[in-house]
Amino acid sequence: MVESSRVGFAVAASCLLSASLAGQEPYRPPVVGRWDLTLTTSDGRKLPSWLEVQVSGNHVLVGRYVSVVGSARPIARLDWSHDTLRFSIPSQWEAGTDELRFDAALVGDGLSGTVTMPDGTRLPLTGVRAPALHRAGVVHWGRPVTLFNGADLTGWHPVGGENQWKAVGGVLANAKGGANLQTDGSYGDFKLHVEFRFPAGGNSGVYLRGRYEVQIEDPSLGVVATEGLGAIYGFIAPNEQAAKAAGEWNSYDITLVGRLLTVVLNGREVIARQNIPGPTGGALDSNEGAPGPIFLQGDHGPIEYRNITIAVGH
Repeated sequence: MVESSRVGFAVAASCLLSASLAGQEPYRPPVVGRWDLTLTTSDGRKLPSWLEVQVSGNHVLVGRYVSVVGSARPIARLDWSHDTLRFSIPSQWEAGTDELRFDAALVGDGLSGTVTMPDGTRLPLTGVRAPALHRAGVVHWGRPVTLFNGADLTGWHPVGGENQWKAVGGVLANAKGGANLQTDGSYGDFKLHVEFRFPAGGNSGVYLRGRYEVQIEDPSLGVVATEGLGAIYGFIAPNEQAAKAAGEWNSYDITLVGRLLTVVLNGREVIARQNIPGPTGGALDSNEGAPGPIFLQGDHGPIEYRNITIAVGH
C-alpha cells in the first residue's frame, strides 16, 4: 500500500513538472547568435573581433570569443540583463594579466559597448549579426589564374610591418618575421592552390578573404589539433595529419563557398565541407559579407610559397 502511494506521488509530480515545463517559453534572449565585432583604438584604428552566444539548458548563456589575436576561447557564462550582455574571460595573447571584460548593450539589432583589455585599455565596440553566407544554386568555376608570377611581388603588397618578402627563383620567400603579404585583389568564392615550405619550428598561415586562417605550423611543435597544420585556426581541426616534414614542400587545395570549406592537404581531404563559424585571430576585418584578399602570414618568421593559383566562383 505504501509502495503504491509512493508510485502514485511520483507519477503525479512528474505530470505536474511536465505540465509546468510545457507551459514555459523556451529561453532565447535576443542576443543569442553570432556577432561580427569591430573594436576602435584611441587613434581610430578598427580591429576585428567575434562573439558567439548560445543557450545552455533552461536559463544559462555560454559562448565563444575571438579577440584581435589568438584562438576562439570558451565563455563559461554570460550575464544578460536589462538588454546588456556582460562576461569576463582570462587573458590569452593580450598584454596584461587581468581578465578581458566585455560589456555591450543590444541597441536595435546591433551591439554597442566596450571591451576592457587585460592591460586596462578600454576599446569601444560595435557589433552586427554575422551573415549566414548561404549560397543557393550551383557554383560555376572560372579558369585558374596565377596569383604569384614567380619573378616579383606584382599583385601583392605588404601590410603591418617591415617587408621581408622577395621573389627568389620562382619562390615567394619571407626571410624573417616582418610584414604579412596580401593580394591587391579581393575574392568571394574560390578554389585556391598554394604550395608552401616551412623550416623547423616554422609558423605561418593562409588567410581566406583576409579573415579565416588556414594554419601552417611545424607539426613537431605539438600544438592542439585546432591550432595545428591543416586547421582553421582555433575553430576546425583536420580529420587526419597529412603533413610532410619541415623543409619539404606541402600543398593546400582549398575550396570556399560562403562559409562552406574544404581543405585538401598533400592530396588528403582533411576538412570536408565544414562551415567556418567566424573570423579567426589576426583577421584584417570582421566584414564577413564582403569579398576579401588572400593574405600570407609573415610576422612569425621564415616561410616560402610557390605555385599560387585561384579559380573564382560565380
